[in-house]
Amino acid sequence: MSYETALQKIKEQIIQSLPPDIQVHKIEFEGPEIAVYSSNHETEEMEDNAILKELAKKMRKRIVFRWNVEERKDPAETEVYIRNLVGEEAEISAIEFDHTRGEVIIESGKPGIVIGKKGINLKEIRNNTFWQPKTIRTPPLESKTITLIRGMLTNERKTQRDILLRIGKRIHRPILFKDLTIRLTTLGGFREVGRSCVLMQTRDSSVLLDAGLNVGNQNEKFPHFEIPEFSIRDLDAVVITHAHLDHCGMVPFLYKYGYRGPVYCTLPTRNLATMLQLDFIQICEKEGIVPPYSKRDVKTTVLHTIPLSWGKVTDIAPDIKLTLHNSGHILGSSMAHLHFGKGGFNFVYTGDFKYQKTRLLEKATVKFPRVEGLLIESTYGGPQDRIPSRQDSEKELRQIINSTIKKGGKILIPVLAVGRAQELIIVLEEFISKGIIDKIPIFLDGLIAEATAIHTAHPDFLSSDLREKILHQGKNPFLSDFFTAVNTHQERQDILSGGPCVIMATSGMLMGGPSVEYLKGLAEDKNNALIFVSYQVAGTLGNRIQKGFKEFQYVDERGRTQLVKLNLKIFTLEGFSGHSSRSQISQFLRRIQPRPRIILTNHGEESKTISLSTMVHKKLRKATKAPRNCETILLK
Repeated sequence: MSYETALQKIKEQIIQSLPPDIQVHKIEFEGPEIAVYSSNHETEEMEDNAILKELAKKMRKRIVFRWNVEERKDPAETEVYIRNLVGEEAEISAIEFDHTRGEVIIESGKPGIVIGKKGINLKEIRNNTFWQPKTIRTPPLESKTITLIRGMLTNERKTQRDILLRIGKRIHRPILFKDLTIRLTTLGGFREVGRSCVLMQTRDSSVLLDAGLNVGNQNEKFPHFEIPEFSIRDLDAVVITHAHLDHCGMVPFLYKYGYRGPVYCTLPTRNLATMLQLDFIQICEKEGIVPPYSKRDVKTTVLHTIPLSWGKVTDIAPDIKLTLHNSGHILGSSMAHLHFGKGGFNFVYTGDFKYQKTRLLEKATVKFPRVEGLLIESTYGGPQDRIPSRQDSEKELRQIINSTIKKGGKILIPVLAVGRAQELIIVLEEFISKGIIDKIPIFLDGLIAEATAIHTAHPDFLSSDLREKILHQGKNPFLSDFFTAVNTHQERQDILSGGPCVIMATSGMLMGGPSVEYLKGLAEDKNNALIFVSYQVAGTLGNRIQKGFKEFQYVDERGRTQLVKLNLKIFTLEGFSGHSSRSQISQFLRRIQPRPRIILTNHGEESKTISLSTMVHKKLRKATKAPRNCETILLK
């Protein structure tokens, strides 16, 4: 069957399955969705989704209706209509139009008023403007990144539509090979932490799971894109599990060298990844290093990104469907469930995951439709990796802070801007508001404030307890006046010469950024304290200090090498980690439903990936393997 014949057959099948009174104007392949354009006026009757659900079930594809496209009101008229309909009390902060999806997105301080009793206002908007209304709550903190992304998408509407149409035709092309074979090739992140990258291939399709960089090893910084198994030309899709650079930092690099397919991830992941990728470019330029890609490549990445919700089955290639599930690691982080062929094989890639509820997030999912193969992280997979409880770590944090303050010292906490920073903001806000620690200044430096603003824009991805506090009790720890954002070198100098305080600064592994600047100023005073709360990758300054190094070198503003002695107290609180401990990994493997037949380990030091693999084989009686980089494994 030819390419065009296959697409035409899908269109004919859809038309034949619809009731005869539905007038089909055209059918378009828009990314993973098949859009049916109709000129019917009985929108309310057809929006009950009964027809849509039956059709999607029959076709096993995502099908959406676009009603009355030609009759949509002008956006300016529609905005006036909406504001007059809902009134000023709805506190509308912005109205945006997604011409591709036919949606009008209404950002409001009181979305309940916009919706109206039993959704009456939404029905009025839809029936009178022919735009599909979507309401979101106005975030309490403005994010420069989200504003930038919205501007890109608004200015490039036609470009993005052309991208979706091109992607859609590639996704829904005919399957050439009936026999299903699945190969996994390890491009990075195996028997190491960093540059996570996994290539999944069938005879028809090629999908990349993550594309990260190694922040701690300059000699092995990038994935093995040079091996013959990988071809940008043949790549159908890139799936990003979460926004940390060791998982998303090389995605724009793919676009620099010709990739023009989609990136799939959650909406928070898209926003956070864009923030970190742009910051990475800025850091490279500041340090005199040529970045591996440009801001233009980041923009191209944004235009090709298709955000997905958790639990939504999506076609990403002719013989591969993707479903994302919560992984509990950072905001929007996901496990990737791949469904190959017609149920021939199901594979779960955990990415980084946390099988424990935290103050910030719910714990990782363990229930899947089917699982034959599993690739699981082993950051803390060694037999000695017993992470203390969150309660014990919070108690130790209180004691360190109180003891240091009593001596007149300062506390430096290097943090990743995304994840640990927000977890600690919640904890420290509670400490001060309940009088557990003295009310001292807490300074946030680096991208922490911007990342926190992005968190406030996505409350649906936060833990149920935190969501309840923010949305229903009016208690938002991210808005507390206990915290002060730092933006300039002079402000840092004032903090270093000032009184007792807590400083949270990036980078979390002391690889450049303001955290190293603070460490230079605090290191030689024995009354100060340095607290590590996240994993320190081998080769980073943070890792060397954890191993007992008592001094470090840096190059000053005049280009001279200076030696700094570390006299301050050094602590590691692993209980705040966003990764699962070995016991939590074991619990996850015992509770995952259904049980996989083969389990592979990655994202851990060599000894830990091997140890975890051995434990799984002995205790769970499963086929296991701890692959090396550049291996290809036949899964089916």
